[in-house]
Amino acid sequence: MEEIDVAVRGGSLRVLAWPGDGPLVIAAHGITANALSWAAVARELAGRVRLVAPDLRGRARSAGLPGPFGMAAHAADLIAVADHFGAAKVALAGHSMGGFVVTETAARYPTRVSSVLLIDGGVPLPLPPDIDVDTALLATIGPAMRRLSMTFATSDEYLAYFRSNPALGSAWNHDISEYVLRDYTGVRSSCNIDAIRADARDMLTGAAPAEFPLLAAPRGLQDEPTGMYPPALLHAVGAEMVPDVNHYTILLGGGAAHVAKRISEMADPGFTRSALE
Repeated sequence: MEEIDVAVRGGSLRVLAWPGDGPLVIAAHGITANALSWAAVARELAGRVRLVAPDLRGRARSAGLPGPFGMAAHAADLIAVADHFGAAKVALAGHSMGGFVVTETAARYPTRVSSVLLIDGGVPLPLPPDIDVDTALLATIGPAMRRLSMTFATSDEYLAYFRSNPALGSAWNHDISEYVLRDYTGVRSSCNIDAIRADARDMLTGAAPAEFPLLAAPRGLQDEPTGMYPPALLHAVGAEMVPDVNHYTILLGGGAAHVAKRISEMADPGFTRSALE
């Protein structure tokens, strides 16, 4: 894995790049996440594609980038990443909020995007039309949102906070630990709250995206037995359920191999599913 700085509006976007001989795939993470959420998927890909994942504007090692924030800014940043790697067209994968990032990129830059894969995100949630941004964030990602206003004396304290979430603690591994530590500044989360709110506002007010393949987790952000999306919505969009995972472990745990298979197929239309069995 290599850390690369890519020139974008206002400074440098930090990107993680895993080696691979196949086509370039750019992967976008969730609203309070960072690029290391893709580490387990990258390992499962084993070089079949060249996976690159930025710390999105306002997070981790891209936290210092200025606004304006929102989906349009992320889309421009992803195209800058594609330009940096010399890709005229690129495949995109997005988890959670990252799904909205990649659908926005495909809508704004259709000639630059070859295919899109959504992972438990990218489809608007059914929320009351008059709900405000902070209320919606607390309703959907409550613990993650509350974390942004908290301080932690040590990295061990920060790790323990994440480990107390049953969605993560029961599946704890080295990938999760490294992912959490990438977000820790020595006092608090790296996430810029202005970026979080701007991105959430775009997710709440944006139009429904074009139809793209969606992988969904049957369990939610606290490992509850209901996932992010109601079953009727998943049925309506033809989602594929990834068995026995929650919103986090679809990437950071048992779902990584399944996601890697679908990324390989999505990135290379000539790739056959049987080759990955």
